[in-house]
Order: sequence, then C-alpha cells, then structure tokens
Amino acid sequence: MKTVTCKQLGGACNLIFKATTFKEVASLSQQHAMEMAKANDQAHLDAMKKMQLLMNDSQSMQQWMKDKEEMFNSLPDD
Repeated sequence: MKTVTCKQLGGACNLIFKATTFKEVASLSQQHAMEMAKANDQAHLDAMKKMQLLMNDSQSMQQWMKDKEEMFNSLPDD
C-alpha cells in the first residue's frame, strides 16, 4: 500500500489516496476529481483544465501518465 496526495497526482488539494497500484490510485483520483467538479471547486476545475490541455496531445498525456506512474511506484510502502 502506498500513500499519495491529490496534488502529487496533478490535482489541487492534499487529500490522501491509499492504493497498491497506480491504476487503483488513478481511479480514486478520478472519482475525487468528479466530486470536486460537481461541487464547482475552482482549484480542482483549474487543475482539470490543465489535464484537458494535456489530453489534446496524446504523446504529452502518455508521458505525463508514465511520469506519474513512476513517481507512484517510487514511493515507499506504508
């Protein structure tokens, strides 16, 4: 199990996610982002705009995902 924050994953807050795989933590982060979007949280909406820009360039998005996965995998186990 590893611990990572919303900010470490490109988000806007210090909410902590705990997961054993990057796929799991990405899903938790995505759920959180949707909740924050529904709440009209401006900081998270701004972070999502940055992600949308990345998504326009598949190569940049793939590199971003690779970098975040490597960061997650390098974290110490809890």
